[in-house]
Formats: sequence, C-alpha cells, structure tokens
Amino acid sequence: MEKEEKKTTYTVGEEEITLTRGIVRNYLTRGNAAVTDPEIVQFMAICQANKLNPFVGDCYLVKYNGSPASMITSKEAFMKRAETGPNYEGFQAGVIVLRDNKVEELEGSFYLPDDKLVGGWCKITRSDRSYPIVARVRLAEYTTGKSTWAAKPGTMIRKVAIAQAFREAYPVNLGGLYTPDEMPDEQEQPQQAVLPANSQPVTIEPEQEPAVEVNAPEIPVSEPEPIPVQAPEPEDFNADLFNPDYKG
Repeated sequence: MEKEEKKTTYTVGEEEITLTRGIVRNYLTRGNAAVTDPEIVQFMAICQANKLNPFVGDCYLVKYNGSPASMITSKEAFMKRAETGPNYEGFQAGVIVLRDNKVEELEGSFYLPDDKLVGGWCKITRSDRSYPIVARVRLAEYTTGKSTWAAKPGTMIRKVAIAQAFREAYPVNLGGLYTPDEMPDEQEQPQQAVLPANSQPVTIEPEQEPAVEVNAPEIPVSEPEPIPVQAPEPEDFNADLFNPDYKG
C-alpha cells in the first residue's frame, strides 16, 4: 500500500489550495533539471506564507543544470497582494530616456525613436507613509538583448521597476519574491561545463577494430607433376578388325 503524500493546504481569497510534492514536481516546475524534495517543500512553504496560488500563474519553480531552484512570481501577483492591503493608494510607472542630453522620466512604455532608452521607474503611494516609494532601474543591468528584451525593451524594464518598487513598499508580503523579468534568461544562456584550470581537452576518437598482424610460416609450394591419363580399352575390343589382311 502506497504511503499518502503529505499535503499543504491553505486559502487564497475564497479558494482552497492544496499542494503536494507530486503536484509541484509534475505541474508547477520549469527548466531542464529535476527539483529536489527540499526545494519543493520550501516552494510550498513560501506559497502558503505569501498566499500565492500557483495554479493561476502567481508563481512557479524553475531549475536549470548547474543552478539551484528559484521561485518566480508574476507581476500580477505583486499587484494583487498590494491591492488587498488597506494602505495601498496606487502606483505610477514608466521608462527613463536620454533626450537631447537630458534624462527624462516618461509614464508608460512609449518613447520617441530618437530617444535613448536607459531605464525604468515606478512610484508607489501608501497612506501610512510620508513619502512615496520610488524605484529606478538601469536597462543595462537587466537586458539580455535577445527575445522579448530585444523586441520590447521599454515594456520589460518598466516591469522590472514595478517589481522592485512593490517589493520595497511591501517587504513583509513580497520580500524575497522575484519576477521572471528580473531573473537571467538561462534558456538563452545555456550552462557550460567548467573544467579545472590545469585540465587538458580530451578528444575521443571513434572506436575502431584493432589491426591484427599474423606471422604465418612460409610453406614452399611446388608445381604438381602431370599425371598421364590413358583411356581404358573396352573388354570386347579386337585389334584384328583393323588389319586389312584379316578375313575373320
């Protein structure tokens, strides 16, 4: 009889969430490496403590070869957590550009073709704070120059700024949680094996059949002597029949 897996059950809003190691391993992980049981247990504990629902995309567990597992949280989960707080009054966010040699903060992700995009910003207002919480981030620290970062750099760097600002504004609820936009794109930068400094490259040749040398003694070969062949004469052969003087 199989032992029943230990369950982690908690409530998010009005929905009951149940997690097990099997559910997390089979449905809530990404990457190219297998997660360990301790990493799964930690993931479930963080989900429970932060009231995150991984089944609607609030978070997931990712692991690549050579790296420990990381918990990734969606930007929408950050906002949902903030909106449930009694002191949240909203946010503003946008991009930072260099225009005519001056730094400009623009709201949203729109900027002119002649502008040079250099970063993103976000401002969060709480009624129980004297000053707004502001985060400004540099594009060069996060962009990979590939995939979505190449196509939509303004949108991406704005999302990073939003995540940082919400995490600073709500450290108790969001501390230690990161969005995928803040993490390095490990799928575009595959892990490479690191060899010791004194190691030498090894070339593996395809297997070949070993050459076998046979030293056999030489045997003199002589020409066979011809064997005379004589056709046998029939038993009733009578040579006198060929004698012209023979009269029978």
